Amino acid sequence: MTKQEKVDFVINTLNTLYPQIPIPLDHKDPYTLLIAVLLSAQCTDVRVNKITPLLFAKADNPYDMVKMSVDEIKDIIRPCGLSPMKSKGIHGLSHILLDKHDGEVPQSFEALEALPAVGHKTASVVMSQAFDIPAFPVDTHIHRLMYRWSLTNGKSVTQTEKDAKRLFPEEIWNDLHLQIIWYGREYSPARGWDLDKDIITKTIGRASVLKAYEKLKK
Repeated sequence: MTKQEKVDFVINTLNTLYPQIPIPLDHKDPYTLLIAVLLSAQCTDVRVNKITPLLFAKADNPYDMVKMSVDEIKDIIRPCGLSPMKSKGIHGLSHILLDKHDGEVPQSFEALEALPAVGHKTASVVMSQAFDIPAFPVDTHIHRLMYRWSLTNGKSVTQTEKDAKRLFPEEIWNDLHLQIIWYGREYSPARGWDLDKDIITKTIGRASVLKAYEKLKK
């Protein structure tokens, strides 16, 4: 297969498997999405979705969030891990949204990435899912699968994002990154991987990855 044929195969397979694409993190607006994505760093979406209702019951907007102390936020979000850093980030960014953005989440990468505890991936998710602006957030699933599919060299998430944006049409980035995440979770996980169920990797996978898998199974 040529690289373009591989890309087309990925797109067609994912569209067949995921014609409707659920959003992994529960939220109701850009602010609650921003907080949920921030909390998801090194934490599962399932756990985040259990914690955010507890936090949002007290504060689901920056006006109420700044009335809470950093310690109050930290106590609620502790199960998500990295709570000292995340609680300071949530409190700090809420202040900045009030001071600089009229309480609204800004719609630019530059402004989002200037907020405390908000990196490029978090900004990309918000731009994509809250504002429908083309972005390609790369999480561990996308980074792993793009390497397994021989569509990137796997050296860094920055390189993986560049390769994804170069290979896939911009108009499908927002749906595609979510489709790849769901596929990675369901068919091509890091642990407990069954190649027979992973039709994409089985069809277009990197030769060294397939060889290593077969060696491990023997």
